[in-house]
Amino acid sequence: MSGIAGIFNLDSRPVEVSDLWQMISMLERRGPDGSNAWHEGPVGLGQTMLVTTPEASNERLPHVSAQDGLVIIADARIDNRDDLIDVLGFRDREGDKLGDSELILGAYRKWGETCPEKLLGDFAFALWDPRQQKLFCARDHFGIRPFYYYHDPGRIFVFASEPGAILVLKQVPYMINEARIADFLISQLEGIDKTSSFFEEIYRLPPAHSLSITDAAMQQKQYWSLEPGPELKLGSDKAYGEAFLEVFSKSVSCRLRGNGLVGAMLSGGMDSGSVAAVASRLLAERGLGPLPTFSAVGPDPETCIETRTIHAALAMDGLDPHLVNLENLDELLPDLEELTWSLDEPFDSHMTVIRALYLAAHRNRVKAVLDGIDGDTILSAGSQIVRLLRRGKWLTAFREALGQDVFWGGAYPAGKVLFRGACRAFVPGPVLRFRRALLNRSSQNTQLEKNIRESIISPTFADRVHLDQRLQALQMHRLPGDNLSPGQESAEAINHPYLTVGVERYNRAASALSIEPRHPFLDRRVVEFCITLPGDQKLNHGWPKAILRHEMSGRLPDGVRWRLGKQHLGWAYTTKLMDNMQDNLRFTINENMNILLPFIDRDSVNNACQSYFVAKDPGLAEKVYEAAHLAVWLNRHRKRPQVKSK
Repeated sequence: MSGIAGIFNLDSRPVEVSDLWQMISMLERRGPDGSNAWHEGPVGLGQTMLVTTPEASNERLPHVSAQDGLVIIADARIDNRDDLIDVLGFRDREGDKLGDSELILGAYRKWGETCPEKLLGDFAFALWDPRQQKLFCARDHFGIRPFYYYHDPGRIFVFASEPGAILVLKQVPYMINEARIADFLISQLEGIDKTSSFFEEIYRLPPAHSLSITDAAMQQKQYWSLEPGPELKLGSDKAYGEAFLEVFSKSVSCRLRGNGLVGAMLSGGMDSGSVAAVASRLLAERGLGPLPTFSAVGPDPETCIETRTIHAALAMDGLDPHLVNLENLDELLPDLEELTWSLDEPFDSHMTVIRALYLAAHRNRVKAVLDGIDGDTILSAGSQIVRLLRRGKWLTAFREALGQDVFWGGAYPAGKVLFRGACRAFVPGPVLRFRRALLNRSSQNTQLEKNIRESIISPTFADRVHLDQRLQALQMHRLPGDNLSPGQESAEAINHPYLTVGVERYNRAASALSIEPRHPFLDRRVVEFCITLPGDQKLNHGWPKAILRHEMSGRLPDGVRWRLGKQHLGWAYTTKLMDNMQDNLRFTINENMNILLPFIDRDSVNNACQSYFVAKDPGLAEKVYEAAHLAVWLNRHRKRPQVKSK
């Protein structure tokens, strides 16, 4: 992972070199291994390098092609290198001397603006084509690498890996997007879209999209969409498992490419456990290893299922385990506190355990970390019980409902699951949609009032940003279609903005420590394979991710494979951190109350503070934490006049 930034003066003014370097300086933490810039006339491109692959060691970016003058900067790891080298005629070059950016340039020469769809891997890049006086940019299929931009038609186009690198320019308005503050205060709204940012007129380029910019126009295109295709038909569970393992191993193998140490997060769940199991074996086959793993544990394995299953997972061969213990969190202070108070977005305040793990990796000189997100979505069975009922497989549906009831510890009672499933299976679609519309209308005000009551948002502010409309917009993402195939339903879930904002959070947490996050489940090949799986490969006897559980037999300990339910230590780590900085929290809220008042309800925050600081009741601690982080973020971003330069 690296940092990229650029300026294109659409009115033909020469780029101010000092402006370009000011942008680059804001990205140094993303790329501590060197910075460089290129500029010519109205265009300037800059890069900060984080060298995480052997090929990157030989790259100097921006790269200017002697062949045709194309210039590229790229935050990229391209995984189909061998295929591209063959197709693009690079076989006469030494593989480790050929950077990923040159492969992207070669793809652009051959396929033009359709080139991103030919690339596998994680990437955000921009290239200048002097022949057409055009800047072409693209972001990878699932938004693993960030890309922000500002466009003032006829004047300027600016982009960077972070909004802060754009906001340093005087030509860019520094205006907070208040609607996004509401999204933070009503946390489920984080995934309302794939484009907005915390700043007016600064946007995220959506995943699987490209931008083409000339002095006359900007055009945004979607270059790829997730299409389910026909359901995969194989002869046995074993055949399905072997086919999955083949594609999954390729994904993990690509992400083990590393210049220096590559590590992995290891929780007590199936997803990160499967990644670590496959990665450690691949390293051993190459005569390499062990694989550094990073796990967050509680003090007592007997009372904490997560801790107990992490210790079970550590029985695998080929691991070099590093444990971050909840009771010894002081070892990571004050670094963890400093990271917590300098967040790019308030949403990241709840990433304490992830920051702690990245901090441990950073201290062990690991530059890339594999993880298990988002196996839950990729291997979700969705409405499998509905489909079973619709096909007349009542006994199988009953078995799955009972199994789910056991797996989730009664959180999803079998009777309710079957009743709701039968309604969806047999009540005509138009009737369901009409009923849903009536319920939505009748409950809309009640739900809005509930959201306001349970948060610290000011009712006046909620009205000002039309919170009711934002909740409706979010609900539209969630509405399941009728009679969807398993693949169609899975594709809809994967396309939800929640996945995008999730990987963006991980990227921000990792980049603060110069670490590159790598997500094997979010490999295009893995995703396209998994959405073709029949439902019984994802849910079997109530066990989710059935194909993964069976294929990890002999690779992942049974204590992990057959663990019931889910348990996370994330909030426990946040509350532990809060206990260590109570004075700071109290001071921050008190000193910044005037800044908070346009957005929060004073009584709600005061009650939460009284409960947490005085009565020592942790029940409202989350409201205290959110108020403090919003105060710090607002204070940081209100120092520059919020006027648009004309």
